[in-house]
Amino acid sequence: MAEPEFNLLEEPWIRVMTKDHKIKELSLTDTLIYSHEYVGLAGELEAQNVAVLRLCLAALHTIFHRYNVNGEREELNNKEMAYERWEDLWKEGYFPEAIIRQYFEQHKDRFWLFHPEKPFYQANEAKKGTEYTAAKLNGEVSESSNKVRMFAVRGGESKSQLTYAEAARWLLFINGFDDASAKTKVKGLPSLTVGWIGRLGIVEAIGHNLFETLMLNLVFERMGDKWTDNRPVWEREPKGDERTEIPLPNNPAELLTLQSRRILLIRKKRMVVGYYLLGGDFFSKVNAFAETMTAWSPIPNKGSGESEFQPKCHDPKKQMWREFGNLFLEAKEETQKPEKRLPGVVSWISELRTEGCLGKFGKAGKIMFRSVSVQYKGSQNSAIEDTFSDSLVFHSDILVRQKWMIWGKRIENEVKKCEELARLIEELSRKLNLSAGFKRSGEEAKAEFYRQIDLPFRSWLEALDPQEEQERPIDYEERKCEEWHKMALTIAKRVADGLMDNLGPAAFVGRRVEEKDKSYWCCAPKAYNIFLYWVARVYQDKNDSQTEQTSNSK
Repeated sequence: MAEPEFNLLEEPWIRVMTKDHKIKELSLTDTLIYSHEYVGLAGELEAQNVAVLRLCLAALHTIFHRYNVNGEREELNNKEMAYERWEDLWKEGYFPEAIIRQYFEQHKDRFWLFHPEKPFYQANEAKKGTEYTAAKLNGEVSESSNKVRMFAVRGGESKSQLTYAEAARWLLFINGFDDASAKTKVKGLPSLTVGWIGRLGIVEAIGHNLFETLMLNLVFERMGDKWTDNRPVWEREPKGDERTEIPLPNNPAELLTLQSRRILLIRKKRMVVGYYLLGGDFFSKVNAFAETMTAWSPIPNKGSGESEFQPKCHDPKKQMWREFGNLFLEAKEETQKPEKRLPGVVSWISELRTEGCLGKFGKAGKIMFRSVSVQYKGSQNSAIEDTFSDSLVFHSDILVRQKWMIWGKRIENEVKKCEELARLIEELSRKLNLSAGFKRSGEEAKAEFYRQIDLPFRSWLEALDPQEEQERPIDYEERKCEEWHKMALTIAKRVADGLMDNLGPAAFVGRRVEEKDKSYWCCAPKAYNIFLYWVARVYQDKNDSQTEQTSNSK
């Protein structure tokens, strides 16, 4: 029987960024203890960083649910205790070393990457599953046995084998983000879906160092009140059954370490050359609110029962700021069922900022949120097609409850007006194409508008400062918005003028267009004048609903 090899608590395998921008590998123990000394995680992909971050958070949830900062056994049993403990950790500025070492020492045997009975994040029963090469495990390459990537980041032996440290990182990634290509080996079992993290629209808060990032995502919001004691995977007996339905997890650590797959790494000459895979644990994804790192979308429910929500994946075609209302604007407290639910990490940071637990947070009070997602191929999610991420920086005071609805609503309105400008650009482009005799959509022009307005909007949002509003309150909000309106109009007209400049004489003469039950003369000057009229109305109308009229009315 093979001896245990490569303990993740002692061997370096987690990639972090040093303050002088160098990459270093640390053990799990050292990553937590010295997190305040590093900028952040620095894995091969942002999605991989998310998987590693979730492992770290599971450990922290478990430890500090049971122990206070002095190392005394004191389990959280109410929300007030949770806030106090979180604030105690935040003020320390680092995680207490003795508590972490003591806890990990108790569970050291469950962190061997290779173990005859209980290999970390793996199951020996996976040997009966589908066998894959290391190229499929590596998310940078992600090749199936049937299709080889044309332009892979790695080639030769480096593609067909991984070091233990690399394999450990990708093990976490594949468990959470695996596609649905594998087939179940037992008849009657439900088909595989993508891994749990792959079904989420990940939203994470980013601090000024790794400690702050871990703390900001360490959501204690329901700790002691509605969440049970944390039980990560290493405190549970390994499972070998394929596609096991489990009860809805009611604690963060269990969900953060959910075994979406049964995996077993294959090693040869101290390198990982492949792995076996079976389907793992799954549950109803409705109202899984122990998951705090995702956006949510409502599920239509005609009944009168509890509102139901499911994780909402990000749209890769949309910049993060275009989803500001869904991600950062609190729903109004009304008697009817809520139409949206914010990511738990956003609500948590709002509570911390409102209660003053964060103090003067960072440089100029700015905070960053990052979205991360994986895009799968086709309706069957048969392969990982792409991974993408985006980030947004704004003043943390915007999340203070007293200002949330004021500033959040204003920002959401400005996003909607940008969407209206984009729609008008799209319609102008379509009309100009018709004028020239082509039936083409205006999607390209719309995308160009979003490309040009992207950085200016981010800069405007980042520059908003509620503290400046207190110091110089006279018309601050109106002034900042008027500045933005001028910028947005300039960009919209620039894109429109670019479309006009590329037209030939035929478009200016125009032609008669037949559409459904109407016939009209379409020419470039008329389309442009209509565009200018409606663009001016976007920022002139006091009633935002008036801007929702379509330019097709003329």
